[in-house]
Amino acid sequence: MRQEFPKSATTGSAPAAVGSQGPSRPGLRARILLLDDHAILREGIAALINLESDLEVVGQAGSIEEGVALAQSLDPDLIISDISMPDASGVQGIAQLRERYPKARLIVLTVHNTDEYIRAALSAGADGYILKDAGRSELISGLRTALAGQRYLCQRSSASVVRSYLGEQPPVPHAAAGVTAREREILALIASGHSNKKIATSLNRSVKTVEKHRANLMRKLQLHNVADVTRFALRTGLLHADHDDSHRQHGQRGQSGQLATSAA
Repeated sequence: MRQEFPKSATTGSAPAAVGSQGPSRPGLRARILLLDDHAILREGIAALINLESDLEVVGQAGSIEEGVALAQSLDPDLIISDISMPDASGVQGIAQLRERYPKARLIVLTVHNTDEYIRAALSAGADGYILKDAGRSELISGLRTALAGQRYLCQRSSASVVRSYLGEQPPVPHAAAGVTAREREILALIASGHSNKKIATSLNRSVKTVEKHRANLMRKLQLHNVADVTRFALRTGLLHADHDDSHRQHGQRGQSGQLATSAA
Protein backbone atom coordinates (compact mmCIF):
# COMPACT_ATOMS: atom_id res chain seq x y z
CA MET A 1 0.00 0.00 0.00
CA ARG A 2 1.01 3.61 -0.50
CA GLN A 3 2.89 5.02 2.44
CA GLU A 4 2.10 8.62 3.35
CA PHE A 5 3.78 10.57 6.10
CA PRO A 6 2.08 13.30 8.13
CA LYS A 7 2.98 16.90 7.45
CA SER A 8 4.59 17.12 10.88
CA ALA A 9 7.18 14.50 9.91
CA THR A 10 10.61 15.83 9.05
CA THR A 11 13.29 14.44 6.75
CA GLY A 12 16.73 15.98 6.58
CA SER A 13 17.21 19.73 6.52
CA ALA A 14 13.93 20.65 4.84
CA PRO A 15 10.88 21.46 6.98
CA ALA A 16 8.01 19.15 6.13
CA ALA A 17 5.63 22.10 6.08
CA VAL A 18 7.29 23.65 3.02
CA GLY A 19 4.65 23.87 0.32
CA SER A 20 2.08 22.24 2.60
CA GLN A 21 -0.65 24.54 1.34
CA GLY A 22 -0.41 23.09 -2.19
CA PRO A 23 -0.22 25.32 -5.28
CA SER A 24 0.31 28.99 -4.48
CA ARG A 25 -2.28 29.89 -7.16
CA PRO A 26 -5.60 28.44 -5.94
CA GLY A 27 -7.88 27.36 -8.76
CA LEU A 28 -5.07 27.13 -11.30
CA ARG A 29 -3.11 24.09 -12.46
CA ALA A 30 -0.13 23.21 -10.27
CA ARG A 31 3.09 24.25 -12.00
CA ILE A 32 5.62 21.41 -12.34
CA LEU A 33 9.28 21.51 -13.32
CA LEU A 34 10.66 18.22 -14.70
CA LEU A 35 14.38 17.35 -14.50
CA ASP A 36 15.89 14.32 -16.22
CA ASP A 37 18.94 13.90 -18.45
CA HIS A 38 16.98 11.93 -21.07
CA ALA A 39 14.92 14.23 -23.26
CA ILE A 40 12.66 11.53 -24.71
CA LEU A 41 11.77 10.33 -21.21
CA ARG A 42 11.04 13.90 -20.08
CA GLU A 43 8.73 14.44 -23.03
CA GLY A 44 6.80 11.25 -22.32
CA ILE A 45 6.36 12.02 -18.62
CA ALA A 46 5.36 15.61 -19.38
CA ALA A 47 2.75 14.40 -21.86
CA LEU A 48 1.20 12.12 -19.22
CA ILE A 49 1.13 14.83 -16.56
CA ASN A 50 -0.32 17.43 -18.90
CA LEU A 51 -3.36 15.21 -19.49
CA GLU A 52 -4.47 16.11 -15.96
CA SER A 53 -6.68 19.17 -15.54
CA ASP A 54 -4.98 20.24 -12.30
CA LEU A 55 -1.33 19.64 -13.27
CA GLU A 56 0.94 21.26 -15.85
CA VAL A 57 4.61 20.80 -16.73
CA VAL A 58 5.82 24.36 -17.27
CA GLY A 59 9.49 23.59 -17.80
CA GLN A 60 12.06 20.85 -18.42
CA ALA A 61 15.81 20.61 -17.90
CA GLY A 62 18.57 18.04 -18.28
CA SER A 63 20.73 19.11 -15.32
CA ILE A 64 20.41 20.37 -11.76
CA GLU A 65 22.00 23.71 -12.60
CA GLU A 66 19.56 24.30 -15.47
CA GLY A 67 16.75 23.20 -13.20
CA VAL A 68 17.63 25.72 -10.49
CA ALA A 69 17.77 28.52 -13.06
CA LEU A 70 14.37 27.54 -14.46
CA ALA A 71 12.88 27.23 -10.98
CA GLN A 72 13.84 30.79 -10.19
CA SER A 73 12.15 32.07 -13.34
CA LEU A 74 9.14 29.72 -13.55
CA ASP A 75 8.27 29.55 -9.83
CA PRO A 76 7.05 25.91 -9.86
CA ASP A 77 4.86 24.41 -7.15
CA LEU A 78 6.62 21.05 -7.52
CA ILE A 79 9.92 19.80 -8.94
CA ILE A 80 10.36 16.24 -10.24
CA SER A 81 13.99 15.13 -10.50
CA ASP A 82 15.96 12.00 -11.23
CA ILE A 83 18.27 11.03 -8.40
CA SER A 84 21.32 10.93 -10.67
CA MET A 85 22.03 13.84 -12.97
CA PRO A 86 25.09 14.71 -15.09
CA ASP A 87 26.16 17.59 -12.84
CA ALA A 88 25.31 16.05 -9.46
CA SER A 89 26.18 12.61 -8.10
CA GLY A 90 23.72 10.56 -6.12
CA VAL A 91 21.38 12.58 -3.91
CA GLN A 92 23.59 15.66 -4.00
CA GLY A 93 21.34 17.10 -6.69
CA ILE A 94 18.28 16.64 -4.47
CA ALA A 95 20.03 18.45 -1.63
CA GLN A 96 21.01 21.30 -3.98
CA LEU A 97 17.45 21.70 -5.23
CA ARG A 98 16.09 21.77 -1.69
CA GLU A 99 18.69 24.29 -0.54
CA ARG A 100 18.50 26.60 -3.54
CA TYR A 101 14.75 26.46 -4.15
CA PRO A 102 13.10 25.45 -0.87
CA LYS A 103 9.58 26.71 -1.60
CA ALA A 104 8.67 23.95 -4.09
CA ARG A 105 7.68 20.41 -3.23
CA LEU A 106 10.25 17.90 -4.44
CA ILE A 107 9.64 14.42 -5.89
CA VAL A 108 12.36 11.93 -6.86
CA LEU A 109 11.59 9.88 -9.98
CA THR A 110 14.22 7.19 -10.42
CA VAL A 111 15.09 3.58 -11.27
CA HIS A 112 16.81 2.98 -7.92
CA ASN A 113 14.76 0.95 -5.45
CA THR A 114 17.00 0.28 -2.46
CA ASP A 115 16.46 1.36 1.12
CA GLU A 116 19.79 3.22 1.00
CA TYR A 117 18.71 5.42 -1.90
CA ILE A 118 15.23 6.04 -0.51
CA ARG A 119 16.48 7.08 2.92
CA ALA A 120 19.24 9.23 1.44
CA ALA A 121 16.79 11.04 -0.85
CA LEU A 122 14.29 11.73 1.93
CA SER A 123 17.07 12.89 4.23
CA ALA A 124 18.29 15.25 1.50
CA GLY A 125 14.88 16.91 1.45
CA ALA A 126 12.73 14.98 -1.03
CA ASP A 127 8.99 14.96 -0.32
CA GLY A 128 8.37 11.77 -2.27
CA TYR A 129 10.00 8.84 -4.03
CA ILE A 130 8.54 7.23 -7.15
CA LEU A 131 10.06 4.58 -9.40
CA LYS A 132 10.15 5.03 -13.16
CA ASP A 133 8.32 1.77 -13.70
CA ALA A 134 5.31 3.05 -11.74
CA GLY A 135 2.04 3.37 -13.58
CA ARG A 136 0.51 6.69 -14.58
CA SER A 137 -2.08 6.58 -11.79
CA GLU A 138 0.59 6.02 -9.15
CA LEU A 139 2.72 8.86 -10.50
CA ILE A 140 -0.21 11.29 -10.54
CA SER A 141 -1.32 10.20 -7.08
CA GLY A 142 2.19 10.84 -5.76
CA LEU A 143 2.34 14.31 -7.28
CA ARG A 144 -1.01 15.28 -5.80
CA THR A 145 -0.07 13.88 -2.41
CA ALA A 146 3.13 15.93 -2.35
CA LEU A 147 1.28 19.06 -3.47
CA ALA A 148 -1.15 18.51 -0.58
CA GLY A 149 1.78 18.73 1.84
CA GLN A 150 2.27 15.04 2.56
CA ARG A 151 5.17 12.72 1.81
CA TYR A 152 4.76 9.83 -0.59
CA LEU A 153 6.48 6.54 -1.36
CA CYS A 154 5.34 4.49 -4.33
CA GLN A 155 4.20 0.95 -3.61
CA ARG A 156 7.46 -0.82 -4.44
CA SER A 157 9.65 1.69 -2.61
CA SER A 158 7.40 1.53 0.43
CA ALA A 159 7.76 -2.27 0.42
CA SER A 160 11.56 -1.92 0.21
CA VAL A 161 11.63 0.34 3.27
CA VAL A 162 9.36 -2.02 5.21
CA ARG A 163 11.55 -5.03 4.34
CA SER A 164 14.60 -3.16 5.56
CA TYR A 165 12.85 -2.13 8.78
CA LEU A 166 11.86 -5.73 9.43
CA GLY A 167 15.35 -6.99 8.62
CA GLU A 168 14.13 -8.93 5.61
CA GLN A 169 16.61 -7.69 3.02
CA PRO A 170 18.20 -10.58 1.11
CA PRO A 171 21.43 -11.71 2.79
CA VAL A 172 24.78 -10.96 1.22
CA PRO A 173 25.89 -14.05 -0.75
CA HIS A 174 28.33 -16.35 1.07
CA ALA A 175 30.47 -16.25 -2.06
CA ALA A 176 31.47 -12.71 -1.08
CA ALA A 177 33.89 -14.23 1.40
CA GLY A 178 35.98 -15.47 -1.53
CA VAL A 179 36.32 -12.06 -3.16
CA THR A 180 39.84 -10.66 -2.99
CA ALA A 181 40.69 -7.13 -1.89
CA ARG A 182 41.57 -6.18 -5.46
CA GLU A 183 38.28 -7.60 -6.76
CA ARG A 184 36.38 -5.65 -4.13
CA GLU A 185 38.12 -2.49 -5.24
CA ILE A 186 37.22 -3.19 -8.86
CA LEU A 187 33.64 -4.02 -7.88
CA ALA A 188 33.24 -0.63 -6.22
CA LEU A 189 34.59 1.09 -9.34
CA ILE A 190 32.24 -0.88 -11.59
CA ALA A 191 29.29 0.09 -9.39
CA SER A 192 30.38 3.73 -9.69
CA GLY A 193 30.10 3.49 -13.47
CA HIS A 194 33.77 3.34 -14.49
CA SER A 195 34.71 1.58 -17.71
CA ASN A 196 37.34 -1.19 -17.88
CA LYS A 197 39.80 1.27 -19.41
CA LYS A 198 39.25 3.84 -16.68
CA ILE A 199 39.57 1.22 -13.95
CA ALA A 200 42.80 -0.07 -15.50
CA THR A 201 44.25 3.43 -15.58
CA SER A 202 43.17 4.13 -12.02
CA LEU A 203 44.72 0.92 -10.65
CA ASN A 204 47.74 0.95 -12.96
CA ARG A 205 46.77 -2.41 -14.43
CA SER A 206 46.14 -3.61 -17.98
CA VAL A 207 42.64 -3.67 -19.40
CA LYS A 208 42.89 -7.46 -19.83
CA THR A 209 43.71 -7.85 -16.13
CA VAL A 210 40.67 -5.78 -15.18
CA GLU A 211 38.49 -7.80 -17.55
CA LYS A 212 39.69 -11.01 -15.89
CA HIS A 213 38.91 -9.69 -12.40
CA ARG A 214 35.53 -8.50 -13.63
CA ALA A 215 34.63 -11.88 -15.08
CA ASN A 216 35.71 -13.62 -11.86
CA LEU A 217 33.56 -11.26 -9.82
CA MET A 218 30.47 -11.87 -11.89
CA ARG A 219 30.95 -15.63 -11.64
CA LYS A 220 31.69 -15.71 -7.89
CA LEU A 221 28.86 -13.41 -6.89
CA GLN A 222 26.35 -14.55 -9.52
CA LEU A 223 25.84 -11.00 -10.72
CA HIS A 224 24.56 -10.33 -14.21
CA ASN A 225 24.51 -6.59 -14.84
CA VAL A 226 25.48 -3.18 -13.49
CA ALA A 227 22.28 -2.94 -11.42
CA ASP A 228 23.19 -6.22 -9.66
CA VAL A 229 26.72 -4.96 -8.98
CA THR A 230 25.44 -1.66 -7.59
CA ARG A 231 22.93 -3.35 -5.28
CA PHE A 232 25.63 -5.69 -3.99
CA ALA A 233 28.05 -2.79 -3.44
CA LEU A 234 25.42 -0.83 -1.51
CA ARG A 235 24.46 -3.78 0.67
CA THR A 236 28.05 -4.60 1.55
CA GLY A 237 29.08 -1.01 2.23
CA LEU A 238 31.45 -0.77 -0.74
CA LEU A 239 29.35 2.06 -2.16
CA HIS A 240 27.10 4.58 -0.45
CA ALA A 241 24.00 6.07 -2.03
CA ASP A 242 25.10 9.65 -1.46
CA HIS A 243 28.40 8.98 -3.21
CA ASP A 244 26.93 7.17 -6.19
CA ASP A 245 28.38 8.39 -9.49
CA SER A 246 25.63 9.86 -11.66
CA HIS A 247 27.58 8.82 -14.75
CA ARG A 248 26.79 5.18 -14.02
CA GLN A 249 23.27 5.60 -15.40
CA HIS A 250 24.34 8.07 -18.04
CA GLY A 251 27.11 5.85 -19.36
CA GLN A 252 25.55 2.44 -18.94
CA ARG A 253 21.97 3.07 -20.10
CA GLY A 254 21.47 1.88 -23.62
CA GLN A 255 23.44 -1.32 -22.98
CA SER A 256 20.26 -3.15 -21.96
CA GLY A 257 21.69 -3.54 -18.47
CA GLN A 258 24.49 -5.82 -19.62
CA LEU A 259 28.01 -5.31 -18.35
CA ALA A 260 30.49 -4.56 -21.10
CA THR A 261 33.45 -6.91 -21.08
CA SER A 262 35.62 -4.63 -23.12
CA ALA A 263 36.90 -1.14 -22.43
CA ALA A 264 34.36 1.58 -23.00
